[in-house]
Amino acid sequence: MGILEIFSKRQEKSKDVAKERLKLVLVHDRADLSPRLLELIKNDIIDVISNYAEIDIPDIDIKMTKTTKEGDNRPVSALIANIPIKKIKNRDDL
Repeated sequence: MGILEIFSKRQEKSKDVAKERLKLVLVHDRADLSPRLLELIKNDIIDVISNYAEIDIPDIDIKMTKTTKEGDNRPVSALIANIPIKKIKNRDDL
């Protein structure tokens, strides 16, 4: 492994971390929810789903957004989760 490969991997990870932080800031602005609370919710969701399925953690995307309820124009917060499932666990594993 060359020295450039080491630095390029760190840059890529730093870029991903910065991107994720920016997403959390935007979510906070939209949903009036702190980034820390959203991260706690995300971790809880991962823990629960991991009990029943093997999931692809790096590709999980959980965010808060504003939407309107059907028949009502008032904005409400909504949690949107995209959680790639690799495999459902067998009942014996539970």
